[in-house]
Amino acid sequence: MEGLTARPGPENGPGPSGVPGANHVIETRSLTKRYRGGQLAVDSLDLAVPRGSVFGFLGANGSGKTTTIRMLLGLIEPTSGSARVLGRPMPRAVRQVLPEVGALIEGPAHYGFLSGRDNLVRYDAADPTADPRTRAARVSAALDRVGLSAAAGKKARAYSLGMKQRLGLAAALLQPRRLLVLDEPTNGLDPQGMREIRSLVHALAADGTTVFLSSHLLDEIEQVCTHAAVMARGRLVVQGPVAELSAGVRGRLAVTTPDPADAVRVLKEYGLTDVAVTDDRVTGELPATDTPDLAELNAALVRAEVRVRAFGLERASLEDAFVALTGEGFDVAG
Repeated sequence: MEGLTARPGPENGPGPSGVPGANHVIETRSLTKRYRGGQLAVDSLDLAVPRGSVFGFLGANGSGKTTTIRMLLGLIEPTSGSARVLGRPMPRAVRQVLPEVGALIEGPAHYGFLSGRDNLVRYDAADPTADPRTRAARVSAALDRVGLSAAAGKKARAYSLGMKQRLGLAAALLQPRRLLVLDEPTNGLDPQGMREIRSLVHALAADGTTVFLSSHLLDEIEQVCTHAAVMARGRLVVQGPVAELSAGVRGRLAVTTPDPADAVRVLKEYGLTDVAVTDDRVTGELPATDTPDLAELNAALVRAEVRVRAFGLERASLEDAFVALTGEGFDVAG
């Protein structure tokens, strides 16, 4: 997939290996889920997740993200359409696919009476592909990778929410994975913990693991993801490289001044809308047509005796793009 596309389908032609979809670890075609009672949770989803990407899956509460993830992992069957994960059809190939997929979905479930280490030992023992002779080494490496080595002996019921998230990630990383699916991986983490998880995701991607990350934290998606898709009311709105998602959205003009009231008056005279004031900072949206020359607008502020300390266009954020694409605010309950 090259560039930004609105409601695209996966590539139809063969990849470099000659296998259709060889460049994608996840592909869906018209994937649809309708629940009993008629609720349409996912509507004709065409998704293409590039191999080796860190892919952000964005959408407000009820947009269909979790339902999509459940279908991709074979936890529920679609009403119609198809999904392929690691080149195999789901849910038909679930036994072949899931050993190569690590997942942290809707918060980790742990045995509270067991220590963090013993939880991982139990998870590893349940994996028929895991060599018991190297189990202790795998568990220690996973704990170390998520920063839980010092708390490995503490019972899981005494873990904070952030520590439980880390333990869930450790369970997903007990074996090398071609694909890692994370649902709100930084939930409950403090800023330092969030930075560590971002670093871990970058390291996994550098090692060749594709990371599919669902999150309501738009800043997180901007900082860690290479690609993203936006869902709204069960439908795919857009997907593409993160850098291009906001490229088509106009940035806001920002003026820093000790005279905000006068600046607001001038900006409105020149057609700016949604003008907002925060302390000594005034921002506004430039008109789509008859856009004023920025040099002339700056000169007009000076003529009005507005003391301009900073003046310029701000790059549109991913949140700006989300609002522009969906026509709705972002529900942080996600």
